[in-house]
Amino acid sequence: MAVLKNKISLKNVSKTYYLKDRTVEVLKDITLDVKENEFLVLLGPGQCGKTVLLNIIADLEKATSGEIIFADGRPKMGDLGMVFQKYALFPWKTVMGNVEMNQKLKGVDKATRQAKAQEYINLVGLQGFEKAIPKQLSGGMKQRVGIARAYASESDIMLMDEPFGALDAQTRYSMEDEIIKIWEKNKRTIVFVTNNVEEALYLGDRIMLLASRPSYVKKEYIVDLPRPRSYTDKAFLEMRNEIVANTDLDI
Repeated sequence: MAVLKNKISLKNVSKTYYLKDRTVEVLKDITLDVKENEFLVLLGPGQCGKTVLLNIIADLEKATSGEIIFADGRPKMGDLGMVFQKYALFPWKTVMGNVEMNQKLKGVDKATRQAKAQEYINLVGLQGFEKAIPKQLSGGMKQRVGIARAYASESDIMLMDEPFGALDAQTRYSMEDEIIKIWEKNKRTIVFVTNNVEEALYLGDRIMLLASRPSYVKKEYIVDLPRPRSYTDKAFLEMRNEIVANTDLDI
């Protein structure tokens, strides 16, 4: 993969919540770069602040201190592609209606936005389900709708917050394969949050291992394993064991 430049740079990002009876320090001096078109994974234990960090990147929360620099300037609200663990779909809207929503809110005409939405519906393999509503879809299909909607935002930055965490194991493995296929076809810069070591290794170009709260970057791992990857490959297992030995995850 050709890495061209830093797409996002985080400099000493910290986050503290000031509650009535206590102070909770969640993030402490997080410094890292996200490269253009790379698949960067933020790996860490539950409640360590991974989602908070992703929300700060998305400008959904404010850092207590530090700064975030976007190479092309901070995207406007709604211009970042986001995929959440919870499906976050409009239950009354069809697949087409959900995927086209971002462009509709921007005032794009119906023919143009639906043509673009169809492109991404096809990309995630949901052609034929354009008129289905979420309750008619499986969990994996709902998450594909979320991915298509994020891509249809036309952002070159995708933020994914444990998007496969609620899926059963078989569907999760399938979706991991699908997201890699989609990313290889339509390159974007992806920041992906997970607490699963195997998933991080299967997907990522780089893994930023975060410590327990207050979270900081414990170590960076460059994943130079060839794609497609195998969970049972010797090099994969060796790297997994190395990360597990250094993690605060409850394995």
